[in-house]
Amino acid sequence: MKLSLLSFLLLITVLSCKSQDKENSTVFQENPNSLAVVDYSYIFSISENNELATKLGQYGDKTTRQIAVVTVDSIFPYNDIQKYASDLGNYWGVGQKDLDNGLLIVFSKPLRKVAISTGYGTEKVLTDSICKQIIDSVMIPKFKEDKYYEGIDMGVDAIIKIWDSSNVPKVIATRMASKSLRKIS
Repeated sequence: MKLSLLSFLLLITVLSCKSQDKENSTVFQENPNSLAVVDYSYIFSISENNELATKLGQYGDKTTRQIAVVTVDSIFPYNDIQKYASDLGNYWGVGQKDLDNGLLIVFSKPLRKVAISTGYGTEKVLTDSICKQIIDSVMIPKFKEDKYYEGIDMGVDAIIKIWDSSNVPKVIATRMASKSLRKIS
């Protein structure tokens, strides 16, 4: 009796884990072409999408660092856009696996939320604090003016400027970031 009950519980556990894996695979849409800009919310014009994709592609070619931008209407079943961005970046494989040099910006106009998620290698330079400064000082002021493309574009410029200064000692890079944020905004 004990053995059959234990076997039954084990079977239910295994089946529920398989079901959970299947559910998680449907949370995120695929990005089969590894596009740098995925505008699910249709916020950008075609030319804005192309300009941003070109900028990100050229930066990636020059540095091997990958930046991707995604707009979404919903982050369901997530409640936290930062966690959503981190999981989506990992699911899509943004950045080079051995270097963890990826960065993903997720923006949701209906939710009025934005997140910058960095790979482990990236977060050494673009810390959570610096990313929050970029969001608060550069991106959100433009979003409040309904200039979503400009907010994202200027945020990308600030990210690139700070990331490119990564050969500078961290104390100097933080000061540069603070000054560049004041200039941009």
